[in-house]
Amino acid sequence: MAEGILKARLAEAGIAASVSSAGLIPGGMPATPAAVDVLAARGIDISAHESRQLAADQIDRAEVVLGMTRAHAREAVVLVPGAFPRIFTVKELVQRAGLSGGRVADQPITEYLAKLAAGRRLADLLGSDPYDDIADPIGQPRKVYEATAAELDEWLGRVVDTLWPEPR
Repeated sequence: MAEGILKARLAEAGIAASVSSAGLIPGGMPATPAAVDVLAARGIDISAHESRQLAADQIDRAEVVLGMTRAHAREAVVLVPGAFPRIFTVKELVQRAGLSGGRVADQPITEYLAKLAAGRRLADLLGSDPYDDIADPIGQPRKVYEATAAELDEWLGRVVDTLWPEPR
């Protein structure tokens, strides 16, 4: 759901960016029917989505890596330790931006992410925390998928506003 929502938010903002999602379990699974239906109601088609397992080459190619949970971010750091300054949970990135200010329009994203990463410790990614994590709704009733979609839309909209400030 996150990939579909982020792609939609970027398209709405007129931002040309590549978005790819990956998780911690082996890939090859289609999106759940509930996820497809919930996003279809929002005008987002993820019916062709197939899950992928996180791999080091994806992290190496990414300008920013966003995990839905600390566990996702931790795994990305384990795979590519040197990428830690550009790996965040969605909520962590937005919260750190709120404390240090948004990106200036002509500032390179890597420079901005380094600013946000200042003072972070790997230990900050230990455990789970509702202030950093967006829970996976898999196996839950449709209303949980709807709540997760709303949460993702809110936070990913804030990511877009943070990383690609006006004017666009």
